[in-house]
Amino acid sequence: MTEPTAMAKARTPGDDAPSHRRAAPQRGGLVRRRRVLIGVIAGTVALTGVGAGAATVLKSPAQVAAETAPPPADVLTAPVEKKVLSASLVTRGKVAASQRIDVLSAGLSGGDTIRPVVTKVKVKPGDMVKPGSVLAEVAGRPVLALHGPLPAYRNLTAGGVGQDVVQLQQALAELGYRRGSDPSGTFGPGTQHAVKSFYEAAGYTAPTTAGTKMEVAGKPGADKPGEPPSSGSPSGVTAGTSTTVVLPASETVFVSDAPVRVESVDAVVGATAAEKLMTITAGALGVDGTLESYQKDSVRPGQKVDIFADRSGGRAVGTVASVGRAPAPSGKEAGAAEAAQRFQVKITPDRPLPAEFAGQDVRLTINAASSDGAVLVVPTAAVSSQADGRTTLMVVANGGKQNRVEIRTGMSGDGYVEVTPVSGTLSPGDRVVLGAGRAPAPSGGKP
Repeated sequence: MTEPTAMAKARTPGDDAPSHRRAAPQRGGLVRRRRVLIGVIAGTVALTGVGAGAATVLKSPAQVAAETAPPPADVLTAPVEKKVLSASLVTRGKVAASQRIDVLSAGLSGGDTIRPVVTKVKVKPGDMVKPGSVLAEVAGRPVLALHGPLPAYRNLTAGGVGQDVVQLQQALAELGYRRGSDPSGTFGPGTQHAVKSFYEAAGYTAPTTAGTKMEVAGKPGADKPGEPPSSGSPSGVTAGTSTTVVLPASETVFVSDAPVRVESVDAVVGATAAEKLMTITAGALGVDGTLESYQKDSVRPGQKVDIFADRSGGRAVGTVASVGRAPAPSGKEAGAAEAAQRFQVKITPDRPLPAEFAGQDVRLTINAASSDGAVLVVPTAAVSSQADGRTTLMVVANGGKQNRVEIRTGMSGDGYVEVTPVSGTLSPGDRVVLGAGRAPAPSGGKP
């Protein structure tokens, strides 16, 4: 009994615990050590990444200076060419016909018309107009186009005589309406019949005016020649009224030359007719350009001109016809014209301009000068003047070697200058240095 008791007293308190309980504290310590190790590794990796990133951002002063330094100097060159050199002058102009007419509405209302209302507009801008065409209609009455250089300035009635009657008779004859036995320049019965037929063909009734006539033995007229007028109606004489055809000035528009175009239309159907119904132009299209005083001496008749229409993009070629002082403007623009005198250049197109050019603003490139045949030319930027008065070029030879060549310059134009070598050689295809002030010092040739 005593031996077991002694053995029991010799045991420690933890000897009776199971073996798995004694191993648990050991595993917990191992896990903690692993976590610490992993954290250390992760921190090291992070610091390494930060350091690498900082290395890409942070640069030494020497590295910054190297990266921001300008690129190595290079030489900009251009080839020597052989061609016909021309000096051009660019200015502005406007396409216009030889005749421009504003069709007015004054007097277009008849005796029983209260308001001159526009009842029809028969044309639109850009339309071509033939003689005999109806342009518009106001209060039911037409505005007719006829051929002739003299504007209508009076109403033509029976017995009218004058050059305007001659013009009317010729215009009607062109359309197939003859004056009959009327003398040239006399508005007689034959001319009245022609006017009446002309109106009817256009779809209108010719205007007429009422008058009084005396008929003796069936013959129209007054009393017998040489006798005073009768106070009454003698036997065999009957009194009556007659109507004669009238051509109102307000219903006709005469234009001198074909082709005739409608430039603009102001009339609106249903509106009261304004002072101007429309504007028409007649004759071949030409170009009027403007020149400053310092430009006029460079422009002469016969020089070629390139014409470019801004709105349509069309192109044409013309010739300078004349150069002179521009017409003095009136009104508000007069003061500006006095301060700076301008000149006008008239351009005649080599071929008739299309109708789309009418009224357009155009850019004019005038060939003001030209060399006699093909010459050696270089860009003006390649030419330099030396302190000793010589004019030179820097020519780049094979291998990049630069030689200075003395030259004599001729005419210039469009950024090029004619050159003739005084010393050394110069041929088409040689490369010359542009901007001599920036070029490196020459490595050979003339200093």
